[in-house]
Amino acid sequence: MNDLTDQVAIVSGASRGIGRAIALLLALQGAKVVAVARNEGELEELTQKTRGLCIVADISIEEDAQYVITETLNHFGRLDILICNAGVGSFNELENFEAAEWDRIFDTNVKGTFLLCKSAVPHFKAQKRGHIVGITSDVAKRTFAHGTAYGASKFAQDAVLASLRKEVRPHGVKVSTIYPGLVDTYFNDTTPGSAEAEKTHLRPADVAQAVRYVLEAPAHVVVDELMLHPLTQEW
Repeated sequence: MNDLTDQVAIVSGASRGIGRAIALLLALQGAKVVAVARNEGELEELTQKTRGLCIVADISIEEDAQYVITETLNHFGRLDILICNAGVGSFNELENFEAAEWDRIFDTNVKGTFLLCKSAVPHFKAQKRGHIVGITSDVAKRTFAHGTAYGASKFAQDAVLASLRKEVRPHGVKVSTIYPGLVDTYFNDTTPGSAEAEKTHLRPADVAQAVRYVLEAPAHVVVDELMLHPLTQEW
């Protein structure tokens, strides 16, 4: 089993929901967590618990994504894990979707993943090790009404990670993709913790445990893909 103690892990979208749960769990396992998000107040509160580093950044901007990697290396002198978790979404009939909203979703979900990986991969390849974990969605494998923008972004993010996996495997670098089903978070402007969601949704901690599972795989093992659903969700 791979020991996460003292490994340096960047977590994007760390201020809330799945990202926050991942950051807290990795810190509990002894990792040095770099929490990245746009909300400075929530990041600072999280960092008090992880005792790591917080970086306020918009990962859809290339300079910000590069800064996240550079600042991590400057602060810790190493980088072992990159968790591409930041994601946004909204749902509507295609004819009623605004182009600006489409761009917002793709900028975060696809471009953000691309830019973080672009900046981290040269470092991983040079050291001949590293692990990238992308948090996508089960909608990367299926379509549904009113999900044109979000679903298309997750299909695209999945393709980025799958292609990258083939590129970096010969260099000893792992790429894992996790596909959660319904998760009880702030996603799409909903407030978590309702009685109904308790019965029908995954918890952010469930996804964090999936991340821990793929990261702790032995050095000779890579979990390419892992999908998880609440028991009540039909697939």
